[in-house]
Amino acid sequence: MSNPTLDEETVLNALRTVYDPEIPVNIVDLGLVYNVEVDDGEVAIEMTLTTPGCPMGAYLAQQAEWRVAELEGVKDVTVDLTWDPPWSIDRITDAGKKLLGLA
Repeated sequence: MSNPTLDEETVLNALRTVYDPEIPVNIVDLGLVYNVEVDDGEVAIEMTLTTPGCPMGAYLAQQAEWRVAELEGVKDVTVDLTWDPPWSIDRITDAGKKLLGLA
């Protein structure tokens, strides 16, 4: 049975607890999460990294998967890394910019 509170916002809130160890901002506010889809306990996350060669890429994707998998009602989590469109500083949220001193 699926959890009626398992929705995109719940998943995004879980992803807000995942931080790039080199940047003190979570992956949502950094603009690394491009898309979240929730369908009957199946969660698909499309995300990117600040650079294709980011040494923390596998770590961040794994952390995202683990955090979301802990949510009630989640049956499966898929995290896909994409480079299209490429990440840019413009994707950082206003909250992220404040934390980084850019706003």
